[in-house]
Amino acid sequence: MKYQYFIASRWRNRDIVLELTTKLREKGKTVYCFMETKENFHKPEDDPEKAMQEFESIDNWQGHKLIRDIFEVDMKALRNAKTLLLLLPAGKSAHMEAGVAYGMGKKCIYIGEQKEAESLYLIFNEHYDTIDDFIMSLS
Repeated sequence: MKYQYFIASRWRNRDIVLELTTKLREKGKTVYCFMETKENFHKPEDDPEKAMQEFESIDNWQGHKLIRDIFEVDMKALRNAKTLLLLLPAGKSAHMEAGVAYGMGKKCIYIGEQKEAESLYLIFNEHYDTIDDFIMSLS
C-alpha cells in the first residue's frame, strides 16, 4: 500500500500519535501508523509506559522474531510513504526512521517543539509547532 504519510514517534506518545492519525484520515489522507500493525508488540489500549518498559526489557532483541517483523513492516511502509512526519518528543527509533527517510529522498516534517539547536534537524523540510497547525496547512 502507498501512504501519503508515515508517522514516526514513540509508543509513549500513543494518544497524540492516534490523534494525528485520526485528523489526517479525516482530511482524506493515507497514513501508516505503527500502532495499528498486527506485528505490534502491544495493543493501543495498553499503558504506554508499561508497554515500553516490557518491550525494552526483551533479552536477545537482535534475534527476536517479533522485533524483526516490526522492523520489516515499518521499513516497507517507510519505502511506500511520500512524507515522514516526526512527532515530538520522539525516541531513538523515530529519529533513525527520519534519517532513513531523508536518505530515501522523502519529504520530512517535524511537529512539536525542538528546544535546543540541532544541526541534523536541517533534514526537515517543514516544521509545525502543533498537530493543529500542521493539519490547518493541508489542502
